[in-house]
Amino acid sequence: MAEILQQLQTIFRDVLDNDSVSISRASTGETVEGWDSLAHINIVAAVEDEFGVRFALGELQELKNIGDMIDLILQKQGKLA
Repeated sequence: MAEILQQLQTIFRDVLDNDSVSISRASTGETVEGWDSLAHINIVAAVEDEFGVRFALGELQELKNIGDMIDLILQKQGKLA
């Protein structure tokens, strides 16, 4: 899980063009500077490409934080029941 968080951090820094962005499982759109609706679309696309998964709109709407995103990635990769 720590590896996925590290990969997500790299994606966030790249998409938000900010090398000082630091995320945790508890991070949300309100706690990460620059994470607005447009950035969210780009983050989701980058995450799908990086991890080889596809998210349904309903799944994305249920995500409350980065931890939920990590769990969903693991579930889609078959690593989490």
